[in-house]
Amino acid sequence: MPLSIWLRGLAAVLLAPGAAVAAQPEPWQIGFQPAATPVMAQIQDFNVLVTVIIIAVAVFVTGLLLFVMWRFSAKRNPAPSKTTHNTLLELIWTAVPTVILLILFVPSFNLLYFMDRAADAEMTIKAIGYQWYWSYEYPDHGDLTFDALMVADDELKPGQVRLLETDNRIVLPVDTTIRVLVTAADVIHSWAVPAFGVKTDAVPGRLNETWIRIEREGVYYGQCSELCGTLHGFMPITVEAVSKDAFAAWVEKAKVEFARQDAPAATTVARAAPDDASTGQGLPK
Repeated sequence: MPLSIWLRGLAAVLLAPGAAVAAQPEPWQIGFQPAATPVMAQIQDFNVLVTVIIIAVAVFVTGLLLFVMWRFSAKRNPAPSKTTHNTLLELIWTAVPTVILLILFVPSFNLLYFMDRAADAEMTIKAIGYQWYWSYEYPDHGDLTFDALMVADDELKPGQVRLLETDNRIVLPVDTTIRVLVTAADVIHSWAVPAFGVKTDAVPGRLNETWIRIEREGVYYGQCSELCGTLHGFMPITVEAVSKDAFAAWVEKAKVEFARQDAPAATTVARAAPDDASTGQGLPK
């Protein structure tokens, strides 16, 4: 049984449908976060394939070098061969890498095509990067809009993750194909959530597109992944995946909570830079 299938089966047992999870980095973690979308699941499968090929090549080359060092040492081979060409060997070391590349070519291009965009999205959200926070729009739900700023250290509640928690979470329904439009208002940012297999640049004047289909309820964390200025490390992404019924209830509540007046711009600017970025006052310790 392929390792990737075994790992995904184990994850399915540990993370049964309906079980809430919290996808976040763990101390000493060297692997991926558990996949929460079909895209991330395919990325992990492709990673396993590439890793197996890399290990096989490394083991083969290391063994070959050790054999050559032993077999053709001066003691065992006092009269070295003066052979300069070997047609068969040259064909083999040209053909084998070509075959390996072809093996990687098909799944990699399938994955790139699968990641590109959702053909039949059921809803759309828009993420807009600012220095240094994210703003979100739900165009399918009455133009619902809100900002999401990082929660300061002294305001963290029990269970909230330092540097990754926002004051307003993105709430999304599970088992729903969601188109995500990404852009920026000032400099280049990058909207990235590891558990979703998503990392899309937010470029001023350009609207990039990606998609997600979250398979399990829970809280998922990400960050801006493009160096965008002084507070680049302090503009996290927090996504809360809930059932479709819970999402519908949240939308009705959010329309009241995030209702805006005619002039929100001044408030937004004031919230965007509450501290003196040049001196670092007020930044998380």
